Amino acid sequence: MEQDTRHSQERQMVVFQLARESYGVEITTVREIITMQPVTPVPRAPAHVRGIINLRGRVIPVVDLRKLLGLAESEAGRDTRIMVVEVESRTVGCIVDAVKEVLTISDEVVEPPAGATGADGAYLEGIAKLGDHLVILVNLVKVLRSTGDDGLGQAG
Repeated sequence: MEQDTRHSQERQMVVFQLARESYGVEITTVREIITMQPVTPVPRAPAHVRGIINLRGRVIPVVDLRKLLGLAESEAGRDTRIMVVEVESRTVGCIVDAVKEVLTISDEVVEPPAGATGADGAYLEGIAKLGDHLVILVNLVKVLRSTGDDGLGQAG
């Protein structure tokens, strides 16, 4: 019996938490995960850009994924992390509530983001159903590119 290999693709995802929901991004975009640290504000930056940090001699912008995805704001907690991602040859820090795990997710358990309408739906790659647990798969390239400033949008 021959298997259809198109349906057995797997991908590794970094699973993180925002507002009690689980989100996943391709592990290939995540360079490293660091503990929360002081962020230097940048004058006249958009609301979702928290500022910049110095990461081993490199200045990188830091965005608040909660704000960028339209979620309620929250104070940084003990588990808050900065996911340092490499997107389109640029390094950006993304603040998340917590980083949970790295999972290998089969395309067989990923449903299309049906019901996700409007602009935010364009950022979703799908919903992974893992037993009774759902992981919202996000395309960080599209999220950051949509900002038109320096999430990635290089205005200015």
